[in-house]
Amino acid sequence: MTQDDCIIFIVDDDHRICESLCDLLAARGLASVAFNSIAEYLAFPRPDLPGCLILDVELPDINGLEFQKQTGNDQHPPIVFITGHGDIPSSVRAIQRGAVDFLTKPFSETELMKSIHTAINRDCDVRLERAELVALQRRLSSLTSRERQVLPLVVSGLLNKQAAAELGISEVTLQIHRSKIMHKMQAASLADLVRIAQRLQVPVTHSRRAGTSSK
Repeated sequence: MTQDDCIIFIVDDDHRICESLCDLLAARGLASVAFNSIAEYLAFPRPDLPGCLILDVELPDINGLEFQKQTGNDQHPPIVFITGHGDIPSSVRAIQRGAVDFLTKPFSETELMKSIHTAINRDCDVRLERAELVALQRRLSSLTSRERQVLPLVVSGLLNKQAAAELGISEVTLQIHRSKIMHKMQAASLADLVRIAQRLQVPVTHSRRAGTSSK
């Protein structure tokens, strides 16, 4: 990672900690921005880059753990907590809520950098998954209303004959719709289409005619 492709946010009310962390990260080729309160951090227009939030527990406006509890994990980069008064229950709660690490001051540079890189990699994975989901949703939106009716029947495992009977159309017409769905969703196989549908949370549909249409 370099300064051009990620950013580290530091929130600590100790100016010396902020300065030393910024200097350390700059020496490692990582861009950083420091704040002395959560309010300052929230007011900052954050760039759309993978990152990490180094967050002190005891802050003047809101406790870092409380801030983590109140905000969703998708509203800020992965958190690495730092504190001068750590305890096991607090660290357990932080990790359970998605924090990457809970470091007690003084911590080693090696510990911190390992946690930061883990956080950045996690953020990259989340961003990639989010981008892939957006692309899949675009493909789904390209389906016609009839194709949207066919899709849940196909991925539910119904035979073409069963799905066609469910919609009151011919099996040939069903096969045409199925082919177009495969193309538009860029699915290489039925199994691939099923996986895509699961990611998009397409509801499973069971044919009411399955008992009479399975021949």
